[in-house]
Amino acid sequence: MFRSFISKQEVKKESQKAKQTDAENHTQTCTCMDNMFRKVSNMVFGEKFLSKTIVNGKVVLMKKNVLDFNDLGASALDRAHELLGKHISIQFISATHADRTSSEKVLRGKLGNPAILEDWISTITPLTAGESSYEVTFDWDEEIGLPGAFLVKNLHHSEFYLMTLTLENVPGHGKVHFVCNSWVYPAKRYTKDRIFFANKAYLPGETPALLLPYREEELVTLRGNGTGKLEEWERVYDYAFYNDLGDPDDEDKVRPVIGGSLEFPYPRRGRTGRPPTEIDPKIESRLSLIESLQMYVPRDERFGHLKRSDFLAYGLEAVFKFLLPEFEAITDDTIDEFDSFDDVLKLYKGGIKLPKGPLHDRIRENIPLQVFKELIRSDGEGLAKYSTPDVIKADMSAWSTDEEFAREMLAGVNPVSIQLLKEFPPTSKLDAQLYGDQNSSIRSHHIEEHLDGLEVNEMLKAKRLFILDHHDPLMPYVKRINSTSTKIYATRTLLLLKKDGTLKPIAIELSLPHPDDENLGAISKVCTPAKHGVEAGIWKLAKTYVAVNDSGVHQLISHWLNTHAVIEPFVIATNRKLSVLHPINKLLHPHFRDTMNINSTARNILINSGGILERTFFTGKYSIEMSSKIYKDWVFPNQALPIDLVLRGMAVEDENSLHGLRLTIEDYPYAVDGLEIWSAIKTWVEDYCKFYYTQDDMVKNDTELQSWWKEVREEGHGDLKEKTWWPKLESVKDVIDNCTIIIWVSSALHAAVNFGQYPYGGFPPNRPTLSRRLLPEPETPEYDELKEDPQKVFLKTVTPQLQSLLSVTLIEILSRHTSDEIYLGQRECPEWTMDAEPLKAFEKFGKKLKEIQERIMNLNKDERLMNRFGPVKIPYTILYPSSEEGLTGRGIPNSVSI
Repeated sequence: MFRSFISKQEVKKESQKAKQTDAENHTQTCTCMDNMFRKVSNMVFGEKFLSKTIVNGKVVLMKKNVLDFNDLGASALDRAHELLGKHISIQFISATHADRTSSEKVLRGKLGNPAILEDWISTITPLTAGESSYEVTFDWDEEIGLPGAFLVKNLHHSEFYLMTLTLENVPGHGKVHFVCNSWVYPAKRYTKDRIFFANKAYLPGETPALLLPYREEELVTLRGNGTGKLEEWERVYDYAFYNDLGDPDDEDKVRPVIGGSLEFPYPRRGRTGRPPTEIDPKIESRLSLIESLQMYVPRDERFGHLKRSDFLAYGLEAVFKFLLPEFEAITDDTIDEFDSFDDVLKLYKGGIKLPKGPLHDRIRENIPLQVFKELIRSDGEGLAKYSTPDVIKADMSAWSTDEEFAREMLAGVNPVSIQLLKEFPPTSKLDAQLYGDQNSSIRSHHIEEHLDGLEVNEMLKAKRLFILDHHDPLMPYVKRINSTSTKIYATRTLLLLKKDGTLKPIAIELSLPHPDDENLGAISKVCTPAKHGVEAGIWKLAKTYVAVNDSGVHQLISHWLNTHAVIEPFVIATNRKLSVLHPINKLLHPHFRDTMNINSTARNILINSGGILERTFFTGKYSIEMSSKIYKDWVFPNQALPIDLVLRGMAVEDENSLHGLRLTIEDYPYAVDGLEIWSAIKTWVEDYCKFYYTQDDMVKNDTELQSWWKEVREEGHGDLKEKTWWPKLESVKDVIDNCTIIIWVSSALHAAVNFGQYPYGGFPPNRPTLSRRLLPEPETPEYDELKEDPQKVFLKTVTPQLQSLLSVTLIEILSRHTSDEIYLGQRECPEWTMDAEPLKAFEKFGKKLKEIQERIMNLNKDERLMNRFGPVKIPYTILYPSSEEGLTGRGIPNSVSI
């Protein structure tokens, strides 16, 4: 009986669904016939024959087959649906007239008559054409008034990317423009029709009452219900821990859950809802190579329009997962070590020759041709021919000088770690009960000959001593790392500010944990500059260990953690809590473009267990665990550039100086250019926010804004929610300050630590990612080898050939600008808001950035500013706001997009 009842219920549901579909098809068919009748009547009798008011519109979209080379038949299927009366329809929602026929208690805007996109069948879009435009004609109901939104229903087979809708002659209002930029899937995939709002920004309390229910419902849809596997057409933004990096089925790939605990705190990432593994229910199951291309990210966050990053991500994974085992299989015979610097230079001159035979054939057979050309750069036999990095273009040996080693701390790929030395000897903040005495062993006698005849205390007072200190973050992991084939030190580097404004390294401390027990403190060696004999070889190796430390800290902390990982919670919270109508959503949205997608790719192939980062950097399997320990000390307000510079002792507050700061090192290119960009961003944000918030009470009473900031703290960065440093959001100034930090981190900070990677790190000896030997001890064969052939010892110490290939491939991809990049001061659509004052302020912002770029270019011509180009003759262009496509070493994209 029960089964019979269920069956009848299901039949009833299916019958109702079929009737609803038939009704929709009938409505659209009638609409289609009305449009045809109108066109014929207008042609025969003229437009005044029909008494109805007609409003003409134009829809711009991109078909799926243009954007997805895996579904070239989508357009044909959509045309077939058109022939069957299944169209794409648009229905307006009034912002000024209520729907009095509705039985709901809450008033909603009156719905206009639906209209369909015309001439879909006859508009054939070739693969390369991109955008398509379609006419749409509305029988205008005078009671609609100003349309505040519209519903779109897609009865086609395939999704499409809706870009804009423009109405040319709305009675009483003229031209009305809607910016959509969103994927619209077939209606059967949604529980509610897709809604798009007009370009007018409203605070929640100022939203037209008839649009408010739609505004609130859209946010509910975007939040989802927190359960189940998320499918590609869903538009849900939700949080998860980093519990998808490991593989409990493989003992070597077991990794802890990162995030959600006191031991391993971390920012949240986007939830996918994939099922847990059978062995460990706390770990989310991973996807295969092919499946990983469809890892859930909200569809509008995915790379669009064949963005090359998507293509390269696939290529990188294919190369990594296929070629790496092949390379390892022949490593003893062909590509183990760089025997000389000439071997390294083959990367740029002609590639490393592959042996004829099965390996060569298998590469050709298994790697797609386009990927092979892009990543392998084959000339038929050569593997991995790369562009010559800037660091060796002008001078093949300048990279190895002490001057360049120090200069790159101010103008290289990681210019955010150097600090003013405030006490001597340097001290440690590590727990002495766990790690013993970790204070520095550097003493006055190590450095006094480099101090221009002054005492150390005098140099400290004069602010002429600086430090690059990687000791405390790394020391807790040194013993574990050195139990593998990798051998590292925790390093401290002391530098002197010379009278010409450049830096000079004067001592390097190399520290290991005590061999008997870590709680017995550090065993340290202090190396000082030398130019001759075996001491010169030791000094060069000491600088190498520092470079290895800095490469790992840069990639894991400065780059991944402090830009990619910390921004993703803001992306999620903004979409969950701030309506697209909210002015702060409109302000921040461009700075979140592609971030969730690139982070998803990173979790799958870069930072996962056995991924490229673990295989190529000294941190190995402890990589993300180590970044979790660093995240404990992350402080959101300190990400503001002025505060960061002051905290590192690289600037002091001075109201008489430009931007209110006086730099400790006047010629600090990252800081000089960065402060210009920071100031321009803050002025733009201030102009924008003050247009919408004229008094502090408006901030306090903004329910969406308060909910957003609460969720950022308590969910997105939930492991730090109890920290007292979280700024308030109670005044207009608070909004300006917090939004400025978010935009700075997403744009300029990321650019500063990302796009210089290939210019400096594309030559592996300059930025080695791991070391395999400790410093040779006297009276050992290794020490004798260092005396006889220091170059060979250096190459045996740094990253071997295989990992170098992977590392250089990775950073070349990360350093490239894609063809569809949108830079700071630019927007995807010039009509991104209907509000005139914000548009003027944004135009002013763009002009200011152009002025800044001109100013930076002029600074780079000033030969007195030696830190701007250094011995390698590379001008500091990384913070130029604009760039062209490719490997340029310049340009600030709006977002963390690669």
